[in-house]
Amino acid sequence: MAGLIPRQFIDDLLARTNIVDVINGRVPLKKAGKNYQACCPFHTEKSPSFSVSPDKQFYHCFGCGEHGNAISFMMEFDRLDFVDAIEELASMQGMDVPKEENKQTPAQQKQYVQAQQQKQDDYKIMEQIAQFFQQQLKVADDKQTAIDYLKGRGLTGEIAKRFGMGYISDSWDGMMNTFAKNQMLSKQLVDLGMAIEGDKGRPYDRFRGRIMFPIRDKRGHVIGFGGRVLEDGTPKYLNSPETRIYHKGQELYGLYEAKQANKNLKRIVVVEGYMDVVALAQHGVDYAVASLGTSTTTEQIQTLFRTVNEVICCYDGDRAGREAAWRAMDNALPLMRDGISLKFVFVPDGEDPDSLIRQKGQAAFEQILDRAQPLSKFLFEQLMSQTDMNSLEGRAGLVDSFQPYINKLPDSILKDSIINELANNFGTGGEQLATKLARNINASTTSIQKNKTNKITPARLAIALLLSDPNLANSLSDINALSHVDLPGVSLLNNLLQLCKQNHNMNSAQLLEYYRDTEQGKQLAKILCWQHHVEPENAEDVFLDSIEKLFNTFVEQRTELLLQKARSGQMSAQEKHELQTLLNA
Repeated sequence: MAGLIPRQFIDDLLARTNIVDVINGRVPLKKAGKNYQACCPFHTEKSPSFSVSPDKQFYHCFGCGEHGNAISFMMEFDRLDFVDAIEELASMQGMDVPKEENKQTPAQQKQYVQAQQQKQDDYKIMEQIAQFFQQQLKVADDKQTAIDYLKGRGLTGEIAKRFGMGYISDSWDGMMNTFAKNQMLSKQLVDLGMAIEGDKGRPYDRFRGRIMFPIRDKRGHVIGFGGRVLEDGTPKYLNSPETRIYHKGQELYGLYEAKQANKNLKRIVVVEGYMDVVALAQHGVDYAVASLGTSTTTEQIQTLFRTVNEVICCYDGDRAGREAAWRAMDNALPLMRDGISLKFVFVPDGEDPDSLIRQKGQAAFEQILDRAQPLSKFLFEQLMSQTDMNSLEGRAGLVDSFQPYINKLPDSILKDSIINELANNFGTGGEQLATKLARNINASTTSIQKNKTNKITPARLAIALLLSDPNLANSLSDINALSHVDLPGVSLLNNLLQLCKQNHNMNSAQLLEYYRDTEQGKQLAKILCWQHHVEPENAEDVFLDSIEKLFNTFVEQRTELLLQKARSGQMSAQEKHELQTLLNA
């Protein structure tokens, strides 16, 4: 999406934006030398390790590693995509975001404009349909059946309004008669999953005789629906299919409403159904979401952990509920880090969160949540229940059963604690087994970690200094001095030098933005976080010295190569001239 917004606009936006103001408006910052600091908003900590540099227009957490410029912060903190983050920052600066990239061909521009218009049209008609369903709950001939059902579930008109709940009668074309005014609109409704193409090419309503729950994305757009049948029909719950604006594995029902009701969400409860979410909100637990008929996906869990530090999965206690919990845990393992937690609650057989909170009330239900089972305990309980702990074979096999799950966990206190807990369950000899387990887990990463050791090479140091102060490019008398140098890191350094020369007064945030979502961008972000300990007053001398070292190394290597060719009599006339030039130099 980045290419659809002119690069010059992004540069101008970052030039006008002060990252300190952006972050301070969301996370109170305190002056610490020439930088600012705070407790990191992306993980839980007691002492501040989150640093914001006004010089670099860059933030970095020394605890969890999160880093980036003002755009990155908006994307992570406000959970926005790239374009939304640009638009939000632009509105703060009173700037209008251009919708077309000047370098696009007319055909590409047209395609982009059409796609954006289509999306807006889709949002508009889905919102209109949601309002239509709400109106039907008031005017439909059989509305009383729906109203009685909702009252029977203990819901008030206020909570139904908050979630935009509605109703559709059991007829084949109640919605289509209202919105399918022409063939184009009819096709749009089919594409959006609101209608089904009939045998004779005549679409009919997908949802009939159901209580309707609009599904909203993070910005509040209606992107799909869930429908709960009133009679004995099947399925009990019917969901919108995947469409161009609705991807159920990435969305969570009720998340938008939870964020609207709570400016500072502390935890989120994941339940299985729409009605559970609404019923919990009715009784004061207005921080529940549902995973839209799928097992909780990695994308959904990632969204939750970007929103809160504590996620509680509240599932039925039957086999299906425990299997759903296991899949959620398995999907969450690679995302676990210190400071966040995933917990599990299983309601008694024959109950669900809806019936439980109606029976016991908010306080009792929240006490159940407070006693939720941590991920580590759930993992142990499940795996050890499948193991004969009284036999040596069973106890030895337990190590193997844990191995795949521990392998998925990033290095953390949680990972170390699970390994230690596993050792404790063996009693005598457990320490040795834990050591063996840890050795097995880390063996595959040892060589990688050794290779990742950062070396202070001239190229790395030059790049680090240039990122800190892009104006250093102006200190070079010849910007192309390294254009023919073939050494590790020099190609990236040359690209940076050209960008700095072409864009005067560029800052670090702008420079880094050119490499968003690229491998080079990841490398540059790490280098920008690196403490090179070169004082600003010495930066130019060290930078020029690094450039000279690179050039000299290349000359030495090239000279040696050409001398080897000369000894073997394989030199061309051009190479002879090159060697003579190098020797004279």
